[in-house]
Amino acid sequence: MAANWWRRVAGALSREPADARRWVVLDVEASGLDAARDRLLAIAAVGVEVTDERPHIALADSFSVVLHQPDDPAPPDKSNILLHGIGIGAQRAGADPAQALAAFSHFAAGSPLLGFHVGFDRAMIEQACARWRWPAPRNRWLDLEPLAAVLVPQVGASTLDDWLGHFRIRCLRRHDATADALATAELLLHLWPALRAERATRIDAALALAARRRWLPRR
Repeated sequence: MAANWWRRVAGALSREPADARRWVVLDVEASGLDAARDRLLAIAAVGVEVTDERPHIALADSFSVVLHQPDDPAPPDKSNILLHGIGIGAQRAGADPAQALAAFSHFAAGSPLLGFHVGFDRAMIEQACARWRWPAPRNRWLDLEPLAAVLVPQVGASTLDDWLGHFRIRCLRRHDATADALATAELLLHLWPALRAERATRIDAALALAARRRWLPRR
């Protein structure tokens, strides 16, 4: 397992800078929902090769890591562990956090980073970077929640589960970072025809479109 981890790290560190044709969809798991207090447990991400007509998920262009967690004198939060499935043993056997963050940074390269309610993912990654003295990613971040609300306002959905249900996207295991990242990438593909109709298939245009969410009535 360690050998496989170091092969993934080496591959990530040797990645060439990304271009505008690659977007990265990510998800994180954390020890709780307070980005200022809780810890980053895992990061998963998958690349999407972007074309105007038909983007596709590049399964070979993926990343997944569990970060090592120090021994905690406090009792483990069993409900949190049941939610994401990363047990105490897996947390203690995880990768060195600084090395994991370095590998993720190189995997992401210069690509836009996307997620559903991605502000939380961003806050957890930036908090971990600050803790382990690694530069936070300077990539552009695109939240699919406001983007979806602008593109398909008639759906009236607000949660990832709602959107997955609307498009009949199957998620193999919710609250598993890898499965959630893949399902979120599929959501992006379902939104693509509407993005294309809005001529917003470039990241700057997509960001501008998502910013319109503030003018829509909240449901």
